[in-house]
Amino acid sequence: MSTTDDFRRNRDNFCYRHPDRQSFVLCQRCLRTVCSECRTPAAVGVICPQCMAQQRAAETPAQKKAGRRWASSRPVVAVSSGRPVATLAIIAITGLVYIIGIIPGLGPLLDNALLFYGPYLVSQLGAFEPWRVLTVSLVHSGFFHIALNMLALWFIGRNLEPLLGRWRFIALYVLGTLGGSVAVALLAPLTPVVGASGAIFALFGALLVIARHIGADIRVIAVLIGINFAWPFIVALIGAISTGDYVAALNQVGISWQAHLGGLVTGAAVGFVYARTRAVQQKPLQITLLVVVTAVLLGLLIVPTVVYY
Repeated sequence: MSTTDDFRRNRDNFCYRHPDRQSFVLCQRCLRTVCSECRTPAAVGVICPQCMAQQRAAETPAQKKAGRRWASSRPVVAVSSGRPVATLAIIAITGLVYIIGIIPGLGPLLDNALLFYGPYLVSQLGAFEPWRVLTVSLVHSGFFHIALNMLALWFIGRNLEPLLGRWRFIALYVLGTLGGSVAVALLAPLTPVVGASGAIFALFGALLVIARHIGADIRVIAVLIGINFAWPFIVALIGAISTGDYVAALNQVGISWQAHLGGLVTGAAVGFVYARTRAVQQKPLQITLLVVVTAVLLGLLIVPTVVYY
């Protein structure tokens, strides 16, 4: 078929920039045929040189700056592509735990087994259950609690996971959960908590630092973080107007600002590590720094056992 006159006369079968080169690949924007030399890989399909030039010309100064800063002449660590598998897996596991928890008779048992409570880290009190610093992210106080957390995880994770890579994203989520538990142990040692808020705020913190590092506009991210972090204090202030007791009103809000703070700080630290160690040859340094962050967080758990318990 490729030898017929009709085929040779059909210019759609040849690259528009190199008429002698046969191809069946189309630019995803202008739908013209391009050969292998004229293709630039895009999110879906390829883009031809002319469309790529138009796309670059339409970029804002902030986008151009971000592209220049994130690009590097050194080889960088490859990141994952496609669906945010880790994000979906975390949502699925957390959702499964929630479904099991609403089975009559199992809910209270599951919450008591997985929630974080500082004194349970102290063997002198008859219990040493360190897994709670991480399993706290699996249990929630109700449907709206888990729905809001998982919705935030989806919106952030589907963009952040492809940027970081699957395992770096999981490490960030786990360390954020740990950081939230550490902050609760230090600042609210006798308060039992549930929820993935520490991990969610860690994603916020990492996204803020990485976006700032590549020169992107971080104002929207900063505003979102500020609103989410200030919300329990605003609600408590409204309650204090009627009761006159701000501390009691804050305690009745039911939101652990300590976990938010711990996750945010931890996520910012991990995000800084990722942003500064992107090159392939820096992978050992990146792993070492993540181990250091983990060791610091675990070391801080010793403080409440000495001071409070």
